[in-house]
Amino acid sequence: MVTLASMEPLLPDSSRELEDLAIELTSVASRFAARLHPIMRASVGDLVRSMNCYYSNLIEGHNTLPIDIDRAMAGDFAREPEKRNLQLEARAHIEVQQLIDRGEMPYPVLSLDGICWLHGEFCRRLPDDLLLVRNPDTGEEIIMVPGQLRTRHVKVGEHIAPEPEMIEPLLARFAEAYSFKMLSKLQKIVGVGASHHRLAWIHPFFDGNGRVSRLFSHALLRDLGIGSGLWSVSRGLARNVSDYKRLLSQADQPRRGDLDGRGNLTEAGLAEFTAFFLSCCLDQVTFMEELLKPEELLNRVEVWCNEEVQMQRLPKGSWPLLREAILTGEFARSQAQALTGYQERQARTVLSSLLDCGVLTSPSSKGKVRLGFPVDIIERWLPRLYPAVR
Repeated sequence: MVTLASMEPLLPDSSRELEDLAIELTSVASRFAARLHPIMRASVGDLVRSMNCYYSNLIEGHNTLPIDIDRAMAGDFAREPEKRNLQLEARAHIEVQQLIDRGEMPYPVLSLDGICWLHGEFCRRLPDDLLLVRNPDTGEEIIMVPGQLRTRHVKVGEHIAPEPEMIEPLLARFAEAYSFKMLSKLQKIVGVGASHHRLAWIHPFFDGNGRVSRLFSHALLRDLGIGSGLWSVSRGLARNVSDYKRLLSQADQPRRGDLDGRGNLTEAGLAEFTAFFLSCCLDQVTFMEELLKPEELLNRVEVWCNEEVQMQRLPKGSWPLLREAILTGEFARSQAQALTGYQERQARTVLSSLLDCGVLTSPSSKGKVRLGFPVDIIERWLPRLYPAVR
């Protein structure tokens, strides 16, 4: 029988490695956020939500291509039911993350209601086919209710998840421990990695626990001011997916002896997973910071733009408008004439061409324009963001 003590320890013992990772993550994330224009941060946030969704799906074995995610967000769904379902799943993930990023989560992240809200918001957007869960051992089919805690016993790999009646008390203890007022900022950041594992260990829902855990960690990082809207921990986890799954499983193990903490579960395993998780976060912040250095982004976009003009796919005068969007975040349509040096009608034609191909975007037909990141140019502007963009 699982008790509240079965989940201990909830935090690994303090160590120089974990503290150093938390300090560096805080420093690098703050520096990165400060360097980007607020409008550019919003554009990057749109891109990162799509990227986060892509990699979170990849971890689950669902390879929904970036172009299909892009089409799903535009309401353009495939006719094949399986592909359409995966597109709907991707859109659900992005829409829930949008709510988180806009501060529209109605409950604290660290609460039973908050965790159930994440699952409910994600699952209620899914097609019925994806709410049908099959027990691999018995073949029994269960229709999952969005936001409803698990009501039956389950085994996940080698891990026997806690009894259904213990889920609510475990989540209450979970929320209390990680939001404890006496925790320092560094301990709370370390707690993001530890809580990611412990939420997976509780396995509160029939299905969707992996995605909920990653959305939960994204929301918790945001709450702690790490600026996770500009980078995706899911990319780091997906690029090291075998280590991610191995270390998650390893941290499920019981204490390894008298030198392995004082709780029921292995403290060393939790510390190793937490260090891995924070290292993935740090790696992704550093990667995105390098990728979005203004001078390097300017150079890549200019090379691409010159090629497009040479191939007559874009009109001359396109580069000054793209450069202005990168440097200032956004500009008024009326500035196109001065930026290009063309007469008003010709300047409008150049601007329209850039808007039509999605490299500039605007919220309305007369609104200011800002940089866009259409899928078909991602590899040129932001190389290695995806394994391959098709």
